[in-house]
Order: sequence, then structure tokens, then C-alpha cells
Amino acid sequence: MPRFRYLDALTTAFVVVLLVSNLLAQKLCRIGPLTISGATILFPITYIFGDVFTEIYGYAASRRAIWLGFFGTALLYGVATIVIQLPADPGWHNAEAFSTVFGFLPRILIASLLSFWAGEFANSYTMARLKVLTEGRWLWTRTVGSTVVGQAVDTTLVITLTFVGTVPASTLVRTIITGYAIKVAYEVLATPMTYLVINWLKRAEGADAYDAHTNFNPFRFADKPPA
Repeated sequence: MPRFRYLDALTTAFVVVLLVSNLLAQKLCRIGPLTISGATILFPITYIFGDVFTEIYGYAASRRAIWLGFFGTALLYGVATIVIQLPADPGWHNAEAFSTVFGFLPRILIASLLSFWAGEFANSYTMARLKVLTEGRWLWTRTVGSTVVGQAVDTTLVITLTFVGTVPASTLVRTIITGYAIKVAYEVLATPMTYLVINWLKRAEGADAYDAHTNFNPFRFADKPPA
């Protein structure tokens, strides 16, 4: 059976955006009165990808992309941890700076993997269930509603696990609230573009998935996106 034309490319782009976001995650940025993680600039896009996967290709396609992103992130941090431990060449003088930047990796690894996994599956599940409940109408309710749920799970977990004990509690709470608000606003502002992409892909792929009888177990790998 013919495969979808754009699913693999979209999945690859999703994983790349996720990996770049994780590399930027540990820096706290101060923009006016706002405190945000560096990942906030790019990471919300992964939820738009999740909406596209679920809306067009179905929950199984989203589940596949989430697991690929999960294992890709684990590989990134696993190899980076090994490289940090390897002795530096005497002629290379950036070992200390490299360790400073990437030395937080074990904690970020746990925070990123757990929050990403939980948040993305919460997003995809909410998107799929809302589509069935609304009978495919009111796309904006699904894109925004799934982000409200998914980002609440993701942002709370990642900020708490990454920074608890290293920054004041007030900073922690402010960062969670700010990050969450920005990510939800990101989704709302991106809604017109999301509409254009989803409508174009539905026509191009000839697909519009409904997960009416889907097994939503995130560990079930037998189901494959329709080809």
C-alpha cells in the first residue's frame, strides 16, 4: 500500500526540533519581567507537530513520533554524558566550558524525558478524544484544548525536575506559570498557521483520521499509521 508522502519528513522535523529544544533547555532567560527557559523559544512547536500527527494521521502516528523523539533525546544525552567523561586533548582548551554547559545533562535528561513523554501523550490523547467528541468540527478547540492539557503536564514536570533545589521557590513558580502561559499563547497565536498546514496536508495526503476505536495505551506498538 502507498505510504503517506509527508509523514516521515514531518516526523524527522519533529525529532530535530525536540533535540535542539533540549540543548537550549537549561538556560533561564530574563526578558523584561519574564523568566523563561531557553527551550520556550522552540519547544512549543513540538505540540503543533503533535496536533498535526493526531489530526491527520491518527494517534498511532503521534505515538510513533513521540517514541522516536524519546529515544532520540535519550541517545543525545547518553552520548553527551560519555563525551564529557572522556579526557580532552591537551591542545583543546574548552573542556571546562563544555562541561559547564553540558554538566547538567543527567538531571535535564530525566526531566526532559519524563515531561516530554507525559506531556506529548496527554496532548495527543486530548486531541484525539476531542476530535471524536466534536465530530471533527471546531479544530481550534482541539489544538488549543490539547495544548492547555499537555503543556500543563509538561511545563510543571520539566521546570520542577530541572530546577527544584537550585533556584528559589518563587523563581520556580514564576518560571512554571510564565512558561505555561507563553506556550499556550504560542499555540493560540499559531492557530491560523496550524489551520493552513492541517488543511493543506489533509488534501495532499487524502487523510483525516478519527480515533473512535483506538487503543490509547502509549506502550502499544502493534498499531501502525494507515498507509
